[in-house]
Amino acid sequence: MVIQSEELVKLPPLENGDRLTRDEFERRYHAMSNIKKAELIEGKVYMPSPVRAANHGRPHAQIITWLGVYCVATPGTDLIDNGTTRIDLDNEPQPDALIRIDNAGQSYISDDDYVEGAPELIVEIAASSASYDLYEKLNVYRRNGVQEYIVWQTYDKKLNWFYLRGQEYITLEPDADGVIKSEVFPGLWLVVSALIEGNLVKVLAVLQEGLNTQEHTNFIHQLSL
Repeated sequence: MVIQSEELVKLPPLENGDRLTRDEFERRYHAMSNIKKAELIEGKVYMPSPVRAANHGRPHAQIITWLGVYCVATPGTDLIDNGTTRIDLDNEPQPDALIRIDNAGQSYISDDDYVEGAPELIVEIAASSASYDLYEKLNVYRRNGVQEYIVWQTYDKKLNWFYLRGQEYITLEPDADGVIKSEVFPGLWLVVSALIEGNLVKVLAVLQEGLNTQEHTNFIHQLSL
């Protein structure tokens, strides 16, 4: 929909806590070019505080690096950073990162260039366990079929990796070597302790081990069919 500039002036501002339809949320969000991130969760507008370097910006960059290496090595997957996602009529989050299967997955890119539907994996950087990422968003993602959901609580130095089994999220646990392995994206391995410590060299070395497995090779073949 093309909105004339004079119409934009008349729109009320987007404010934290507003209760809006998805269409109205999008109209107001488009009209406020100064806002870099706003989300609609269960019909309520959330506008996060400014992003701090050590507790969000740097962890975000590390996650994008880890996922980016995986996607480069896995044709048929699609990594999106901070992309607005129309997940259902009451929910339009803007995940810190997501990976989707490009052609035969659960989501698609709309004609107006948004993610539509539930990506296979979403990552959120949260300050602590009090964040709505672990409550309202978790329930939205679970209900809509996001198969894996990672929440990194930077203040608490903790990372949860949820996997959708049936209609419930279960927590994936590290193996004896401290590595969590994706159930949906073969070869996507994460040594959690190294990530939390900021040791990206080790994170990428362990990821490379996953990329060298036969399971990852088979997955690439599957995506190419």
